[in-house]
Amino acid sequence: MAGFDDSLVREYFEMNGFFVRQSRKYAVQSRRKRADEEGDLLVINPTPRRGAELPFQLFSSDLAGLTTAVVAVKAWHSTKTITPSMIKKGDLLEFVRKEAVEAARDAFADLTPREGQSLSKILILPGIPAQEPQRSESITLLRESGVDHVLTFRTILENLVQAVESNQSYAKSDTLQLLRLLRLYDMVKAAQLELFGTNPPAK
Repeated sequence: MAGFDDSLVREYFEMNGFFVRQSRKYAVQSRRKRADEEGDLLVINPTPRRGAELPFQLFSSDLAGLTTAVVAVKAWHSTKTITPSMIKKGDLLEFVRKEAVEAARDAFADLTPREGQSLSKILILPGIPAQEPQRSESITLLRESGVDHVLTFRTILENLVQAVESNQSYAKSDTLQLLRLLRLYDMVKAAQLELFGTNPPAK
């Protein structure tokens, strides 16, 4: 299932104008990941909006302010939110280790990023708590660990469902074709799509 989740995130960034490089095609299971295997995707925005102050939790309207980023996808769909205790275990945060960030910078070397571009560390996860004090504690723990931003699967799915056209065939993308069919066969209702046009409540 990890391959599908990575594909979903990749389609999301590409749909929003980013160049995306997948760091590896294989799954690491029987050993600890090397530094260059921690990030799942490397993304670069060819036309970033300068001077944008980005929030910790990103929504699709914020993406224009990103330049380059290493992205870790944590598709723990058995839970809708990540709790402070889950963050403290450290399993989410290997991709922000110094060695992993340096490996990501090396991977970007041939893309000649513009002078002054920074490499953001983005964590894709089901959600963060909506209620205090768990929300503030979760954000503090993630920030202190080196995570710059989080994106939720809800935000990603809403943006993709809104972007696909039911009268287009996405033969080159199984992910977009599936979302297109959900729209074509009214599995996603118009009322839901209207909600997708606005930022959802914080998750």
